[in-house]
Amino acid sequence: MFNKLAITLCLCLGIQSAHAQIIKISRTHSNMPGQDSTRTILTDSIYRKSSFLPIPILGYAQEKGWEVGIAALYSFYTDKKKPVPGTRNSSITFVPSLTTKNQYKADIKGDFWTPGNLWHFKGNVRYHDFPLYFYGIGSETKETDKTLLNNKRYKLLAEAERKILPNFYAGLTLQYQHDTYAAAKDTGIYPSANLTDKNGGHATFIGATAIYDNRDNQNYTTRGSFLRLNIAYAPAFLSTRAFWKFEGRASHFFPISRKSTLGLNGVANSIQGNDGLPFYMLPELGSDFMMRGYYAGRYREQNFAGIQAEYRYFIDPKLDVKLFNWHLQPKFALAAFGGTGAVFANRDFSTSQLKPNYGVGIRYFYDEGSRLSVRLDYGVGEKRTGEKRQQGFYLTIGEAF
Repeated sequence: MFNKLAITLCLCLGIQSAHAQIIKISRTHSNMPGQDSTRTILTDSIYRKSSFLPIPILGYAQEKGWEVGIAALYSFYTDKKKPVPGTRNSSITFVPSLTTKNQYKADIKGDFWTPGNLWHFKGNVRYHDFPLYFYGIGSETKETDKTLLNNKRYKLLAEAERKILPNFYAGLTLQYQHDTYAAAKDTGIYPSANLTDKNGGHATFIGATAIYDNRDNQNYTTRGSFLRLNIAYAPAFLSTRAFWKFEGRASHFFPISRKSTLGLNGVANSIQGNDGLPFYMLPELGSDFMMRGYYAGRYREQNFAGIQAEYRYFIDPKLDVKLFNWHLQPKFALAAFGGTGAVFANRDFSTSQLKPNYGVGIRYFYDEGSRLSVRLDYGVGEKRTGEKRQQGFYLTIGEAF
């Protein structure tokens, strides 16, 4: 929706290569879809390149005012000294920002692959003091009921998975999250709502993960499948209350031609417990990954399920651009997507709860070797009676799925 639109200005798309070297390995492969491997990479060579991308952020939202910050991603390989064919790139992402209403956040994410992809580690450290709109619980919430909430969040996440069979990983997850909430104004539905842990709380999740992954590339996939299942438990002695969390995600990619791909994606999230469920842990509909076009949290309930399809078309204009010390050969992709999803209580799902979404986007590949991209999407959702159609722009690093 446009009153929540945060427009990020991508002012610095130049790539600063920290390190680069050619490693001789008996292998021939192509970096990008639609390219002949003999023209793209020299036979018997693998290009090991580290890159750093900073993107200035400038945005405006009604509840935050103006937001200024930076999104920076550093990509590298863990096997540069002794390269192993097929090792995926690792990355560290840092996103700090502040607003004119004295709100701020800092988010650091790490994604690491050991040589040969034997181990996969992920981590996230986040703190934010940011407001959000609360609309209520369920799939029929109203714009007129929204309440502006102040939210402070501390979050720590660690995941470790090991390959135990070809394309199959298993591992453990540990997550700690602490939230506090307070109404910024005594209006809307929140002051009178009967919510579990209305003022916040904390949860420590201990979980197990199983992953099947045979994608050709984890950043911009053109063929293969991905399936991830996670089951986690927040015990009472480490949390405000005890409950379970279930997460499932599946994707499959069909190469239609040398330059085009169709991707299918499904997501299912659920929390279950006998002692009440924290309202802020309820699965939400809407994000820059799934159900693009909806405000995150406009609809929330005990369960969420959604599916989407995305068509991607790779474009190489064969331009040769020289910018200061950078020698660029920009490449892009166009995308069109659509899907549907719903939030619902246990044993209370019906097709009438499904919400539509669709949109278009463009990707700029700033690191061709790793297929890392900057993604700009415009998503559209439903139009409820008496309200504006839900919609939004998303500018971020990496694909939606």
